[in-house]
Amino acid sequence: MPIGSRIVSFLPLMLLALFSDGAPGIACAAEPASPRQNMMHHDLFVQIVPEQHALIATDRLTLEVAEPQTSIRFSLASTLQVDRVALVHRSSGTEVVSDDVPYEVEHGSTPESAQHVIIPSQIMAAGLVTLDIYYHGVVNDPPRDPRHLRFVTPSETAGHIGPEGVYVSSESHWYPDVPESLSTYTLLVAVPTGWTSVTQGKAGDARACSAGTCRDPGMVMTEWTVTQPSEALTLVANRFVATFRDWTAKTGQRIQLSTYLFPDDAHLAEEYLEATARYLEAYIPLLGPYPSEKFAVVENFFASGLGMPSFTLLGSGVIKRHYVQPYALGHEIVHSWIGNDVFNRVDRGNWVEGLTTYLANYYWHELMGDSAQARDQRRLMVQGYNLHVPPERDYPVAQFTHKLDEHDNAIGYQKSAMLFHLLRQEVGDETFWRALKSLVGQYHGRHVEWRDLERVFAEESHQDLRWFFAQWVEQDGAPMLSLSEAAASPVAGKNGQAFQLEATIVQSGKPFRLPLQLLIHMEGDREQVLTVPLRGLRETISMTLPARPISIDLDPEFMTFRRIDRQSLPPGLNHYVTDRRRSVVMAFTDEPGHPSPFRDVVARIEAQEQQKPIGERTVMAPMAQDGLLPQEGSVLVLGGPESRAGIQSILAKHCGERAMLNDKGVTVMGHAYEGSGLALLASCHRVDRPGSVVTVLYAATPQAVAKVARLLFFYGWNNFVLFNDGAVVIRGEWPIASDRTEVRFNASNLIR
Repeated sequence: MPIGSRIVSFLPLMLLALFSDGAPGIACAAEPASPRQNMMHHDLFVQIVPEQHALIATDRLTLEVAEPQTSIRFSLASTLQVDRVALVHRSSGTEVVSDDVPYEVEHGSTPESAQHVIIPSQIMAAGLVTLDIYYHGVVNDPPRDPRHLRFVTPSETAGHIGPEGVYVSSESHWYPDVPESLSTYTLLVAVPTGWTSVTQGKAGDARACSAGTCRDPGMVMTEWTVTQPSEALTLVANRFVATFRDWTAKTGQRIQLSTYLFPDDAHLAEEYLEATARYLEAYIPLLGPYPSEKFAVVENFFASGLGMPSFTLLGSGVIKRHYVQPYALGHEIVHSWIGNDVFNRVDRGNWVEGLTTYLANYYWHELMGDSAQARDQRRLMVQGYNLHVPPERDYPVAQFTHKLDEHDNAIGYQKSAMLFHLLRQEVGDETFWRALKSLVGQYHGRHVEWRDLERVFAEESHQDLRWFFAQWVEQDGAPMLSLSEAAASPVAGKNGQAFQLEATIVQSGKPFRLPLQLLIHMEGDREQVLTVPLRGLRETISMTLPARPISIDLDPEFMTFRRIDRQSLPPGLNHYVTDRRRSVVMAFTDEPGHPSPFRDVVARIEAQEQQKPIGERTVMAPMAQDGLLPQEGSVLVLGGPESRAGIQSILAKHCGERAMLNDKGVTVMGHAYEGSGLALLASCHRVDRPGSVVTVLYAATPQAVAKVARLLFFYGWNNFVLFNDGAVVIRGEWPIASDRTEVRFNASNLIR
């Protein structure tokens, strides 16, 4: 996910409960760019003093000023102090620094907001203007642990310089800038000996600071050159072990691959280099030449999953867990084109995350020929939207800017990704990929909005796609589809008896225009797939089949995007979390002086809900002696052997024989498991409350609970997970009935 458009990017939701609790992402809404000035180039020299959280910097700015007598206004962190501003002009072909020029400082409305430095208009001429800005100060916002249960974003920080590491981004306002400018950069950065700096672009060789250049003669300097215009510059530094590989794509393009890892993780370098090469080789043919000289995987000192031009910044916990999957490293590499080369004006709608999710999280599996995993990704996108976006909280994809929670993720990432899948079906594969490469080529180094995507795809397909973008981008919602009736009659066929099938497809609410796939099951284990182009609220299909139809599955491969009733969605912990009414049944006991590890789960839920009104918080209740559950909503049952009989009674009522407890262990889907390290997480639909679920976390011992409690909400999509000593033994979904309609057989016209 890119740092483009002044927003940070986050690890895909559902992933990082492995690594931290999660937190709202840091975001800074872009201000409207002034038509009168644009930042063209930064020539920065910055010294980093980690022990003092300090930086000392000079930035030679080159701006384009459209009109004379125009005041210049740029942003800078409120913790940084401007020491001097000087105007630079040319005389006889050389640059001459003039006397100091006056400036004003306008402080933000809150202590953490950026200040604005204003250069009066009287000294400004039209054309290119060069200024030297001298400044210093501290950047000291230590990363704070994120708070959420179900998803993870970077630890909360607006930037930090300290002994544990350096991270300053556009949100840090660590250098003077004009909003929405696309600049090139030269950065000479000095760090203590033993440290290494990393930023965008290409690095020169490190060298010792010359006398009088740096505050500390023991510092080392590296010069970085960013020749591709970029929205922002992110700088990190730490005690890295750097590994490099010169790599050549099949197209002949040469790219330097590198890793900057902490010493304890340096042995993982080859794994990350191999994965980087694999993704670049796959996406260069789809998107065109890779837009930079390098790609680096950089380890971070706090939880993060950030994509910047030419590198990705991954938290140490992520690095250790081999973060090379397509939804992970692959996602950040795709952002090299989508978001960090073709830019997004986030205040005008964020299309970048949906397209990147489609290409990386989803399409990679298609590209690798893994049709089962591709289908599963489509299923999760559709189900995620249905769980996290109730109709009253829906909004158009065009209004998505950045995600704060799973609700935003379901619209801006998942629905938006499925939008591109539907667009691909509409225009055809060849046209879709040609248009995508054309988009990247046309808008290299430029901003793109939804209307630009519409224009490019319309031109390449020679179609009027106004209806498509109006329906899927500019309006909210999704169709609710059903087969109201399906009947078959025997008829004469070319090879004997055939059957005439007639079925009616109904949309509730406003009609959508979309393709709908039907799978028709016939006698003799025969099947036929039919795609119906829906246009109105009711569509009737009629077709002749070679065998008697038995049933019809509606959208079995999740090829379209639609509303599904909650009671028709597979049960899981995410189902529990998104229910409006929730209870925790505490079927555990605390030992004197030793609270049960189940308390950690309870404490996390309570901490998550501190800001909610009391009436909307999860109800905490002890287990009733008769095992009865609260009357309304979904229920999370936490307990161990001391409450086994009561928990088994709950499982028997709502899960049947799919999950059972006994004095030796547990049985899941007919397979028995034994051992003191067992912990079972199982969710089933409440038989007495349609749309709600019962989720049970049962552990054989306190130690078994402690090893899974922190990771619990990572497994929100699984119907069941069985752990042994904290490791997953088995997880999956219960066999459930598909969205299937039985075909009524009309024998009155039976042919004899």
